[in-house]
Amino acid sequence: MELHSLETDPEYIALQTELVHLQTHIAETGGRLLILFEGRDTAGKGGGIMRFVRFLNPRHYRIVALAKPTEVEQGQWFFQKYLKHLPDPGEIVFFDRSWYNRAVVEPVMGFCTLEKHEIFMNDVVTVEQALIKDGIRIIKFWFSIERPVQQKRLNKRQTNPLHMWKMSTVDAVAQQKWEDYTEYKSKMFLRTSTPSSPWVVINGNHKDTARKEAMRYVISRMDYPKKGTAAMQVEPDPDIIQVLHNREDAELYLATHRNH
Repeated sequence: MELHSLETDPEYIALQTELVHLQTHIAETGGRLLILFEGRDTAGKGGGIMRFVRFLNPRHYRIVALAKPTEVEQGQWFFQKYLKHLPDPGEIVFFDRSWYNRAVVEPVMGFCTLEKHEIFMNDVVTVEQALIKDGIRIIKFWFSIERPVQQKRLNKRQTNPLHMWKMSTVDAVAQQKWEDYTEYKSKMFLRTSTPSSPWVVINGNHKDTARKEAMRYVISRMDYPKKGTAAMQVEPDPDIIQVLHNREDAELYLATHRNH
């Protein structure tokens, strides 16, 4: 759906109005909300974030999309460069890729050693639990797409001048390394899905539907005074979104969605 047509989509406007109400409540109460957008290349992470923030107050949100680590950052504790971008009181922060780069992209692409990957996998749940105990709400989205869908989107990036800037070295080998991504994504779901910080897997084959359901999930998980006054449905579609609260949920999901 093009941006100019969003304002004529009643469902989108209703969901966006709910997000405005939520943001206002967070700003007034000093809440802190962190939303991680993860997924394969072309899964719709960046576009999803732009849909979320379309009508939000820019004073009370930030989008974080970090570049490759500098020489100094390479010598720091891995989480350090991410933690300095955490939400301040009254703020929503959207991570366009996050520390979970080390769970999937980095080992697949050879950007980290297997030892560093294992250290991360051992530490990440503890780090997230510490953030949650300090009052930060964390939502972890994984936008899931099928292989032919990714190929079609990669072709568009290669031929459309408005999308060429998105192409990267990682994108160029995404199809070639599809199974490697599947292997590490599976390990990530199995080891980092927890009741307080579950993975929220979204069927991203249809971008517009995926983005609306992502919004709906955030709305459903948060409490604020005007909740449900704009959107008739605030609970996400279970056919589009699956929440992995633990290893058992992850095992069931992976058993039935191997091709995503």
